[in-house]
Amino acid sequence: MDIPNVISLLGGVALFLFGMSLMGEGLKKIAGNRLEVLLYKLTNTSWKGILLGTMVTAVIQSSSATSVMVVGFVNSKMMRFRQAIGIILGAIFGTSVTGWVICLSSLGSGGGWVQLLSTTTLTGIIAIIGIILRMFCKSQNKNRLGDILMGFAVLMFGMSTMSGAVAPLKESGEFIQILTAFSHPLLGILVGMIFTAILQSASAAVGILQALTATGAVDFATAFPLIMGIAIGAALPVLLSSLGANVNGKRTAFVYLLIDMLGVAIWSAVFYTLNGILTFSFHNATMTTVSVALLNTVFRLATVLILSPFVGLLEKAICFFIKDKPEEAYAVSPLPQLEERFIPHPALAIAQCREFITAMAKCAQDSLTCAFDVLENYSDDGLNKVMELENLTDQYEDSLGTYLVKVTTNELSNAQNIEISKFLHTLSDFERIADHALNIAQVAQEIDEKSITYSDQAVHELSVVENAVKEIVSIAIDAFSQNNLQLAAKVEPLEELIDGLCDEMKLHHVDRIQKGVCSLNQGFTFNDLLTNYERISDHCSNIAVAMIELETDSFNTHEYLKSMEKMKQASFVQHFEEFRKKYTL
Repeated sequence: MDIPNVISLLGGVALFLFGMSLMGEGLKKIAGNRLEVLLYKLTNTSWKGILLGTMVTAVIQSSSATSVMVVGFVNSKMMRFRQAIGIILGAIFGTSVTGWVICLSSLGSGGGWVQLLSTTTLTGIIAIIGIILRMFCKSQNKNRLGDILMGFAVLMFGMSTMSGAVAPLKESGEFIQILTAFSHPLLGILVGMIFTAILQSASAAVGILQALTATGAVDFATAFPLIMGIAIGAALPVLLSSLGANVNGKRTAFVYLLIDMLGVAIWSAVFYTLNGILTFSFHNATMTTVSVALLNTVFRLATVLILSPFVGLLEKAICFFIKDKPEEAYAVSPLPQLEERFIPHPALAIAQCREFITAMAKCAQDSLTCAFDVLENYSDDGLNKVMELENLTDQYEDSLGTYLVKVTTNELSNAQNIEISKFLHTLSDFERIADHALNIAQVAQEIDEKSITYSDQAVHELSVVENAVKEIVSIAIDAFSQNNLQLAAKVEPLEELIDGLCDEMKLHHVDRIQKGVCSLNQGFTFNDLLTNYERISDHCSNIAVAMIELETDSFNTHEYLKSMEKMKQASFVQHFEEFRKKYTL
C-alpha cells in the first residue's frame, strides 16, 4: 500500500467520522432535544428503558453519548441506578443502527434505475439537496435537515474513499496474512478493543471494518472477534465520563463495561464450543458490509435479550464491586451540584435548572416563613435559621447563574432561549425575597432587644398584610414551578393590593402616633416591616411579569404594567376584588 493510498485512507476515515458527527448532531437538534428529556421521565421499567435507550441512540448515533447522559442522570440523582441499566442495554443495541445506514454505500452501479440508486449518484443528490437547504433556507429546522443530509453525504463519501483506498490490499499477501491472524478469538477481541478505544466510537469502528470488506479478505472468523472487541472498547469514553462522579455515577459507567464483557464471554463460549463440535460452514464465509452490519446487530441483540431479565443481578454485582463510601451514605449536601455533563445537552441542562430554581424558590419561601415565626416569637435559633436559608439562596443564585451562562454557549432553539432568559430574570428576584426575609428577622431582633410592643390594631394590620405576602409568594412560586401563566396573572392584582394596604397602614400608624397610642420608636420598625413586605411583593410581580412577557418574545416590565393599569382587564379587576375582600384592614 503506497503513500497516496494511505493518505486517501486516512482522509476517508476523517470524512467518515466528521459526517457521522454532523449527521448525529443534526438529528439530535431537529428532534428538539426532547429525546434526552424522555430518557429520565419515561424509564420506570427496564423494558421502557431499553426501548428508549435504543431509540435515542439510533437518533444521536452514539451509545457512548447516551450512556454519558445516563451517568449524569444518576450522578445528579435525577434517576436511580437500576433505571439506568435498562437504558444502557438499549444504547448498546441502538448503536448497531449506524451499520445499516453505512450499508447504503454497498449499492452497486449498473444501468437504468440501478445507476440512479448507486452510491455515487445517491450521495450526490443528497449532498445537493443538503447544501440548498443549508444555504438558501431561512428556517432553522430546514438548516438542520440540511446538516443531516450533508453529514450523510460526507459519511458516504468517506466510506467510498476508505473502500477505494483499501481495495488494492486484496492483492497483498502480507495484509491478508495479518487480517487472518485476527481470526484468533483473543487476538481479534484485543485488537477490536484497542482500535475502538482509540476512535472512541463503536459505530466508527464497525464502519471501518465494513470498509475493509472491499478487500475480500474479511471472513466471519475474523469479523466476529473484532466485533466483540469493538463492543468492549466502546466502554472507554463512558468510563472516562465517570471521573469525578459519585458512587452511583461510577456504577452506571461500569455497568456498560460489565454488560459488554458478559456478552462477549457468553457468546464467544457458546459459539466457539458449538463450532468445535459442529464446525459451522459459514465460519470462513467472506463478509460484506451487509453481513457485518447483520452480525453486529445480532450479537448486540442477543446480548440484550439474554441479560435484560437479570437487571437486578447486574445491579447487585456492580454494587458488590463498587461499594458505598461511608461518608457518601450519610452525608447531606446543603446545596446539590448542577450536573456539568448536561451542558452539551441544553434540554437536559434546562430541565435540571428548572428543578434547581424551584428548590431555590422553596428555600426563599421557607426563609420568609421562618422570618414570620421569628417576628411572632423571637429566638436566636430562629434568626440563625433564616440566615442559613438566605445564605443557601445566595449559593443557588451563584451556581445557577454561572451554569446558565455555560449553557448559552450551545446552539439553542427559540423556546430554549426564552426559558433561559426567564431563569436569569427570576433568579435575582427569588434571592431578594430571601434577603428581605432576613431583614424582617433582623427587625424582629431589634423589636425583641428594645422590648417594643405594638397596639392591638397595629398587630392586626400586620397580620393581614403578612398573610397577603405569604399568598403572593406562594402564587408566584407555584406559577413558576408549574409554568402556569393563568396563575401568574393573579400576582399583579395582589401586588397592587399589598401596596395599597401598606400605604394605608402607614397612614393609620401616623394617626396612632399623633393620638399617642403608638410611639416614634415603634414607628421605625413598623415602617421597616412594611417596606420589606412591599419589596417582596414587587419581586413576586417581577417573576410573574418575566413569565408572561417572555412568552410573547418581549420583555418590558414598565410597558406591561402600564398597559395593565390602562386597560384594567376584566381578569385583573376580578382578581383584585377577590383579594380585596379577603384582605381588609
